[in-house]
Amino acid sequence: MIEVKNLSKTFKVYRKEPGLKGSLKSLFKRDFFEKLAISDVSLKIDQGEIIGLVGANGAGKTTLVKILSGIIFPTSGDVSVLGFDPWKRENEYRRKLSLIMGQKAQLWWDLPAYDSFLLLKEIYEISNQRFQENIEKLSKQLDIADQLKVPVRKLSLGERMKTELMAALLHDPQVIFLDEPTIGLDIMSQKAVRSFLQDYRKEHKPIIILTSHYMEDIEELCPRLALIKDGSIIYDGSIETITNNYAQFKTLEIDFQDADENKIRSFFEEKFSKLKKEIIGPKLKLQVERHEMGEVMKVILDQFNPKNLNITEVDISIVIENYLVHEKSI
Repeated sequence: MIEVKNLSKTFKVYRKEPGLKGSLKSLFKRDFFEKLAISDVSLKIDQGEIIGLVGANGAGKTTLVKILSGIIFPTSGDVSVLGFDPWKRENEYRRKLSLIMGQKAQLWWDLPAYDSFLLLKEIYEISNQRFQENIEKLSKQLDIADQLKVPVRKLSLGERMKTELMAALLHDPQVIFLDEPTIGLDIMSQKAVRSFLQDYRKEHKPIIILTSHYMEDIEELCPRLALIKDGSIIYDGSIETITNNYAQFKTLEIDFQDADENKIRSFFEEKFSKLKKEIIGPKLKLQVERHEMGEVMKVILDQFNPKNLNITEVDISIVIENYLVHEKSI
């Protein structure tokens, strides 16, 4: 379990004046100011749970991850990860966690991934049997077995990310921090990584904290969402709840097949004149308030026999963006 209470973190930032005068002045006296990165954050995450941290650049996501993993110290507040204080960096604690940062590599560039795995085996004191079992299992699940003895610099970005995942999971961590794990990957590689993480979570039940700007990562992997704005958590709950509460509309798409276009247009202009709509031939897109969807569909089905009918939610990225910027419904 992870418990965070009233966590805050400030950094001293150097304020440099522009030009030659500012450079000369800084030789004798530097002006610093305090920047608040994390402000009064409280959070509780149970074992086996996965939570997505979402926010704009500079909101405090990576700072929070670094504090929980013991990389940096907080200014104030209490943190307990599996019963440990992260910044004490005890070996027993470090053996239970893993940090994967999409923009930073932990494998040796000129060596095959397998050679780096051997080094990690000694660092984490993994037994021979457990090491071989994990190598075979993870490489099969990630479909990367043939690339383990190829120098990392010769692997594609997607293959490198898979070997980074293997390196991070060799010691069976109980807490996994994923900071932008699919950044820069193509669509197929993103899907492969997400699918692997879903299966891995079901089997091993670690705590997973995921930060990502790709809403597909958050939507597919994280039942729970924490929105961070200016260092504070402004929403902590399910994606379903934020969608139900902050997306007032759904989109109804209907294919009327051979129905008369003029009849369709006339009917919808009369019955649903106030609703936002788009009619292209026999196909219609209609924006309907959530609580009115059943009534609208009944009226339509009483009049027409559509070939196809589809209801879609507002894109979650739009809902989240609007909430972060305006904290209101759309």
